[in-house]
Amino acid sequence: MKDEHGLYYYPFPQNRRVHMYVREAEGIIWFRLWSADDPDLWEKHGWVPYGAIKQAAAMYKGDKFLPNRAYDIEVAKMLVKENASDSEDVPT
Repeated sequence: MKDEHGLYYYPFPQNRRVHMYVREAEGIIWFRLWSADDPDLWEKHGWVPYGAIKQAAAMYKGDKFLPNRAYDIEVAKMLVKENASDSEDVPT
């Protein structure tokens, strides 16, 4: 999906009020979280590269939040790829 902030998916499918935005820059996938219930979240937390997310996920010891599911690299890659092919189809 795409809106004014960019490409996104629902990291928690049961909660459509939270969006995970993704973009690619210089071959790196970046993530940024937005929540309708926490409008300051977008401003407080900028774009995070996937490498940093992998490092943090490796250190995470909790069981209520699944970082690899919320920050889904396969979904992110698919969105970026689909958007790139959509852009190529647009006539100039």
